[in-house]
Formats: sequence, structure tokens, C-alpha cells
Amino acid sequence: MANTEVEVVKTEKRPSVRARVQAFGGFLTNMVLPNIGAFIAWGFLTALFIPTGWLPNEHLAEMVGPIINYVLPILLAFTGGMMVAGHRGAVMGTLGTIGLIVGSEIPMFLGAMIVGPLGGWIIKKFDAAINNKIPAGFEMIVNNFSIGILGFFLMIVSYLFIGPVIEAANTGVTTAIQALVATGFLPLLSLINEPAKVLFLNNVIDQGIYYPLGMQATLDAGKSIFFTVASNPGPGLGLLLAFTFFGGKIAKRTAPGAIIIHFFGGIHELYFPYVLMKPLTIIGMIAGAMSGIAVFSLFDAGLVAGPSPGSIFAYLALTPRGGFLGIILGVLVATIVSFIVTSIILKLGKSNEDDEQALDQSITKSKSMKQEGKEVLSANKTAAINKKVNKISFACDAGAGSSALGATTFRKKLQKKNITDIEVKHFRIEDVPTDSDLVVVHKDLAERAKMKIDSARIISIENYINDPNLVELLDKLEENNS
Repeated sequence: MANTEVEVVKTEKRPSVRARVQAFGGFLTNMVLPNIGAFIAWGFLTALFIPTGWLPNEHLAEMVGPIINYVLPILLAFTGGMMVAGHRGAVMGTLGTIGLIVGSEIPMFLGAMIVGPLGGWIIKKFDAAINNKIPAGFEMIVNNFSIGILGFFLMIVSYLFIGPVIEAANTGVTTAIQALVATGFLPLLSLINEPAKVLFLNNVIDQGIYYPLGMQATLDAGKSIFFTVASNPGPGLGLLLAFTFFGGKIAKRTAPGAIIIHFFGGIHELYFPYVLMKPLTIIGMIAGAMSGIAVFSLFDAGLVAGPSPGSIFAYLALTPRGGFLGIILGVLVATIVSFIVTSIILKLGKSNEDDEQALDQSITKSKSMKQEGKEVLSANKTAAINKKVNKISFACDAGAGSSALGATTFRKKLQKKNITDIEVKHFRIEDVPTDSDLVVVHKDLAERAKMKIDSARIISIENYINDPNLVELLDKLEENNS
């Protein structure tokens, strides 16, 4: 079994702040992601039937308000409570969120993402406190009345106290960002967005901040620029094009495939390793993103819902009537600016060595990376070499983007080698099965994985498709199979 970049996860080291923030972002994502279809359905309803929509219809537009005020926050709260304490947590979270909704004047997305998990946590702690203490025959009455009583108090507290606090905080954040919009400084958000994204904090930004603000703005204007400030596929496209033309040997070979998956599939994580490989290229990403936001602002462009995934197809599908010019130009300008700036950085960063020397360096680096895996393999040989691999889990932040791509690609490669008895699936890091023989995760998420995975061996990679460590793993599995 190939333990490339593998480590048995037993450590006393406290997780870093970044790992904790990533985990928090993953939690937010997994509240939002299962309900994205409902958000998109509401976006289509808004784009079509409000007075400025494609097919204005006063009767059908009556559904817009109730869905954003009640259905969507309740879905978020139900999912958040479910994640913490199962169905009982979901019911508690929903009850608490009703208090927020009724007691506020704005859509309570942020509130639902707080009170939903809070309700789950309360009932989870209660259930733990009374575990094995309920007299026989009284289980049902205790279970039902505990949710009834605790849910009642949570509703009251949410209505009187939590709701007003969240509404005030939401108003403050909204006012601050609207001030940026009014003064033309909204593009400055890219100085925060782009570095955070490549550190896999993109879900904290989108699901935690911009999506809730965007939904509130859409209720009033039928669209929102907030949906575009961190999800524009243009900067990533420009960066990958620059690597395609001016990158090293390996980058030129892999970037074209990454372009298709990033731009059309909407999996932005595919360009993160290229930035991390040459950190100065983050300047190109910031410049491209700022330019895109500036164009969106100039044309008063926006989307009707959050584009998840951030594909150009999602962008076009969620563009309201009259907004295509601004959206397309925003993506195009972001692509061009990112391409130009990144290309300059790559050209200036090139050495004067000839192609043969550059190729030798690439080969040496590749061999070195493989050798690291072999050394770890040797260290674990007596414990793991003869163990059959039955399950490989690819893991990422949300479990539905880069890990899905990696799992599908690796599974097909196994099939081509007639290896069909190994289960390869994708998960979010927190949901990786405990019986996984190997867990494949991006190196920048490895520390976060250590917070959740106790015994599975971790394969750290930089690229979910053609990473040398995956090549090494595939070769070893083929060898063991034969």
C-alpha cells in the first residue's frame, strides 16, 4: 500500500487558527450546500416573475417574499440543527429560528446559521445529561416534552434577544459594505477575498458573508453584486491561461485541463495549487478580481442567487434580464487583467536556463516528491505493506467539488488497470468514514483533517488529478493487485 506523504494521525499539537477557520467554513458550507437547489429555485422565481423580471407576473411573484423570509432560513436552521444533534437538533433549531423570523424585519439567514446549530447543541447537551436516567416507560414523554419545553424557551429568547442583536449586527455589516459600494471602494474587498480563497477559506467568505447579504439585496433589487465579489471565474481563468502559455513544463501540461474544470465546472479549487506554487501570482488574482468588481459596479450588474458552483454556466443562468453585458464584461475583463499580470510575473520569474535544464529540474523535483513517499512507505512497511486497501476516501472542504473530481478521476484510473475491488468515494473532511484505509486530502487541508481523522493514513497532495503522490499510489496498488 502506497503511503505517499502519509502520516499516522496522532498528534498533540493544537490546530492552527487557519485550520479552525477552515473547519468553521466547512460547517457553514454544509449547512448551505444541501439547500443550494432551493436558493437557485428562488433565484429563478425572482428572475422571471418580479416586476423587472423576464416574465413579470404579480400572482406568481407573491411566492418570492415568503420563500426568502421563511422557507430558506428554516431550511438552513433545520440542516444546521441536524448536523449537530440529528433530527431532534433539527426540530430545536427550527423552533428557535421561527422566533428570529417573526421578530425581525430582514431575512434571517445569518440568524438561522447561528440558532439552528445552537438549538442542536442545547438538545444534545440535555440528552447527554439525562442519558440512562429516564425511568422505563417514560422515554417518549421525556423526549417529546424536552423539545417542547426547551424549544419554547429558545423561541422566546430568539424573539426577544437573539433576533434584535443579529439584526443590529447585520445592519452594521450591510451599512459598511454598502458604503464601500457607494464610494466605489468595493473592489478593495479583493485584497481580502483572493488570499483567503487560496487558503481554502472561500466558503467562509461566500456562505458566511456574501450569500446572506446578497439574498437581502436581491429581495429589494432583484439582483445583487455581492454574489459576484468572490465567485467570479474570470481571475482563475486568466491565471490558468497564463500558466498554460508561460508556466513550467508541468504547469503547461496540467493547466489546460484545469481550465475546463474551473471555468465550466465551477470548481475553483483547481487553480489554488498554481497560486501556492508561485505565491506572487496572487497579485494577478487580486488585480483581476478588483477589475471584475469594478466592471460589475460600473454596469450595475448582479446575479439573482449565489452561483454554486462558480461556473460560467451558473453565472449566465442566474443573470437577470438586461444584465448580461455587465456580467460577461466583468468576467472577461477579470480574465484579461489576471492573465496579463500573471504572465508578467511568470516571465520575470523565469531563469535563464535552457529548456533541457528546466526539464531536468522538473524531473528531479518529481522524483524527490516520490522519494519522500517511498521513505514514509518504508517506515510503515512492516505495519501496512501487506494490508489490503479496500476503501480510499478523497476529502475536501465541502465534499462536493475538488474531492469529487479527484475521486472520479482516480476511480477511472483504477478501472483502466482492472482494479475494481477498491471503493473510492468523496466526502467532506468531517464525514470521512472511520474505516477508510487511505484518505486523500490537499496539503493545505491536512492540518484540518488531523482534527477529525484519528487513525486513517493521510495522503497529502497538491493536485487532485495528476499529483505525483497519486501516481505513486496508483502504481503501488497495481503492483499489489498483480
